[in-house]
Amino acid sequence: MSLRINDIAPDFTAETTQGTIHFHEWIGENWVVLFSHPKDFTPVCTTELGTVAKLEPQFAQRGAKVIGLSVDPVGNHEKWSADIEDVCGAKVNFPLIGDPELKVAKLYNMLAADDGETSEGRAPANNAPVRTVFVIGPDKRIKMTMAYPMTTGRNFDEVLRVLDSIQLTARHKVATPANWKQGGDVIITGAVSNEDAEKIFPGYKTVKPYLRTTAQPK
Repeated sequence: MSLRINDIAPDFTAETTQGTIHFHEWIGENWVVLFSHPKDFTPVCTTELGTVAKLEPQFAQRGAKVIGLSVDPVGNHEKWSADIEDVCGAKVNFPLIGDPELKVAKLYNMLAADDGETSEGRAPANNAPVRTVFVIGPDKRIKMTMAYPMTTGRNFDEVLRVLDSIQLTARHKVATPANWKQGGDVIITGAVSNEDAEKIFPGYKTVKPYLRTTAQPK
């Protein structure tokens, strides 16, 4: 069964480029972005990891830790990290999970249970589903998931945008409209009556009885 929003993110113990981690313990009280790769030394993934390395301070400002996964051994990740820095000009300071036995990939339903037990001899195409992004909250629950084809580089500005929305809507009784960006107007949720909306969001606008907008709460 696929993992869904609000499911508990499966816990695991794994080797990473920064040592052994116990995932839930590593998360602590932070938000987490977990993103996966079908193979080391692949071109699109190289650009993605370099992009995340550059954006990591922005994730940190939001209280979010970043962690990557690739179905190859940690030793390969360390060599690949040097290539990433050379190509993208950014050092990979976040951990990369080694998953040579495909255990985490299967645990997160990226690969089928009967899809082998080793990364050895597998081409990227064999691991094509291992191109996912999970945003996980401090409560260890999955808040967002996305899957991308191998030929399409992921948009990590979009991941930041989604993280901003999730964190905002966790604090206030609002939702964000299509293409919302930080600072844009938001939608008042149906859980707020018009009477309460007048107190909480003075000057709000009624577009339709079911669609009320207001300035982004501070």
